[in-house]
Amino acid sequence: MLRRHPDSVLFAGEKPFPILPAVDHYAGAEKLMKKAMLLQQELGPIFDITCDCEDGAHAGAEREHAEMCAALIMSEQNAFGRIAVRIHDITHPHWRQDLEIIVAQAGRRLPFITLPKPRSAADVAAQISALRAVEQNTGIDREIPVHVLIETHGALREVWEIAALPGVESLDFGLMDFVSGHHGAIPGSAMKSPGQFDHPLVARAKTEISAAALANGVVPSHNVTTELSDLEMIRGDARRARLEFGYLRMWSIHPNQIVPIVEAMRPDFSEVQAASEILVAAQDADWGPIRHEGKLHDRASYRYYWELLQRAGSTGVTLPAEATQRFFS
Repeated sequence: MLRRHPDSVLFAGEKPFPILPAVDHYAGAEKLMKKAMLLQQELGPIFDITCDCEDGAHAGAEREHAEMCAALIMSEQNAFGRIAVRIHDITHPHWRQDLEIIVAQAGRRLPFITLPKPRSAADVAAQISALRAVEQNTGIDREIPVHVLIETHGALREVWEIAALPGVESLDFGLMDFVSGHHGAIPGSAMKSPGQFDHPLVARAKTEISAAALANGVVPSHNVTTELSDLEMIRGDARRARLEFGYLRMWSIHPNQIVPIVEAMRPDFSEVQAASEILVAAQDADWGPIRHEGKLHDRASYRYYWELLQRAGSTGVTLPAEATQRFFS
């Protein structure tokens, strides 16, 4: 019997939900970018690297910084094609230059571009339109996804419109700028735990961003944790982001943060084992209803378990051999 793959059955005619690594690791300086690349080669593609042109470039050296980022993306050390870039925001005079340099020189290997500090959905749409024009002018035959930083009042107000824009793959919460934008009305303690999860205005923003992202088939990405050395606190922040606010991905700003975040974001192994058994049985039944351990399963639960299995793979979980052979070989 022909075994049909879950991608061809469970989401036919629908926009597939993006499966991204659980960590987006930011690096602004060339030395830190290269250090992150070495770690990615060691651990595998369980985290992305984003080269930062916004905060990483010195004033007056924007072109040189963008060219350096493009060269690293195109280098042999980029083993998995998971090195991206954040450009300047739309009010900065160099954002178009960032696009032109990076897309022309590295567009073929660019997994996404991050757009910071939009004030509205119109800002995001304008930058996406410019990106599409640069792709066409430079002969890039695919549309590069964009990740959008929600860190202003206007972006939060229009977050559902932003999430629905074509090409948006992730909504990222910019906690520090969001708190600063309240002019002292939100205390500084809300930039770290537990305040970042407990303050009502910050929790509201996190919830709205996550809800808008998930409703529009976009990955919600959580802000950084300011803790750099206490691994259990880092793991705890990632766990709260995942379990309480529905975030599937989180930023990192130090190599120490990467593994604890991945560990907190990855699915429980018992669920992975159950997902494998259910999907194998479902495939044998040509995706009709089945019984597993006394419970009925159909395509609704198959979708859940298929996405769980993919997330497990992207976070480095060793999958059962039969699931690997059937679905990922």
